[in-house]
Amino acid sequence: MNERRHTKLIHEGKYIAEVGVELLEDDNGWSPYISAEEANKLDMIRDALKHGDIKKASQSARFFSLTPIAV
Repeated sequence: MNERRHTKLIHEGKYIAEVGVELLEDDNGWSPYISAEEANKLDMIRDALKHGDIKKASQSARFFSLTPIAV
């Protein structure tokens, strides 16, 4: 089984979080995939952003605030 780093982006409301996860690759048909621990980390960050808990989200991710612009 091989592992490689990947960056996932989570968009929730006016925020985007940049989260590093480990992708697992092997010879089965579901490859590449993430572990349950990584999936729980993504869910925790998404939930924290949804509730505006930036401090909690920033423990495991870099986050950005989106600002609308007039075109």
